Amino acid sequence: LAKTMLYLLIVSFIWAFSFGLIKGNLTNLDPNFVAFARIFISFIIFVPFLKLKHIDRKFAGKMILTGLFQYGVMYIAYITSYQFLEAYQVALFTIFTPLYVTLLNDILKKHFHPLFMFSALLAVVGMGIVVYDKFGQGTFLTGFLLVQVSNICFAAGQVFYKREMNKRKDIEDRHIFALLYFGASIITALSAGFTTKWTAIRLDTDQWLSLLYLGVLASGVCFFLWNYGAKKTDIGALAVFNNVKIPLAVAVSMLFFNETGDILRLSIGGSIIISALLLNEFIIRRKKL
Repeated sequence: LAKTMLYLLIVSFIWAFSFGLIKGNLTNLDPNFVAFARIFISFIIFVPFLKLKHIDRKFAGKMILTGLFQYGVMYIAYITSYQFLEAYQVALFTIFTPLYVTLLNDILKKHFHPLFMFSALLAVVGMGIVVYDKFGQGTFLTGFLLVQVSNICFAAGQVFYKREMNKRKDIEDRHIFALLYFGASIITALSAGFTTKWTAIRLDTDQWLSLLYLGVLASGVCFFLWNYGAKKTDIGALAVFNNVKIPLAVAVSMLFFNETGDILRLSIGGSIIISALLLNEFIIRRKKL
């Protein structure tokens, strides 16, 4: 379990740089093009590992559909939100992802887990301390709603992937993960086809490097590690880890991308999130849930 949680923590650190890179280098590009470009790079990276010999069509279809929503629709909404928000604000508005993770899990299992919900709510409280005074400003509502669409899709994908893959112990994650990126590539390609002026695209060096970083590392390797970790850990810890990236992303945006925010509230909120994770692990280990 400790090794699995380490995967999730490493991914959180890598993702912390993604918010600032998108805002700083890619917001002048069509969001649907950015979504397609980074996810298609991820697809190319994982195609060599794809093995469909022992995978039935129904299961393959489920994985394609999972990727379509978890990565495809999620990215379309997520990257578009940068047209309305600062990078650290996008990060902050993902505070509700833990609630979506626990609620969706309970709906699928038809059973309410108060412990998991409590740890998720505590994490949300931590981020709420940082973000509570932002909602009345400018285009925040539009940006906020876009991020929530993104959050719901990402949460649903995690829960569904965990549920389906735990039924198939005979399948290695790396052998089917290209299917998720394939599903995401389909929906983002269709969206980009309607909105992107392909002949007008001119990428400078920073934009190429940003897309490669996002496609190979942040989306490719990190989404794989994240879903692999999601499969191995309990829903409570998974929900909390969905918020660990937020204080990291805010700190990176301020330190490396010159955005401004309240350091004191960030510190307090981050401490509460860490407390939520530690509390979750302590109770889980004692009760062996």
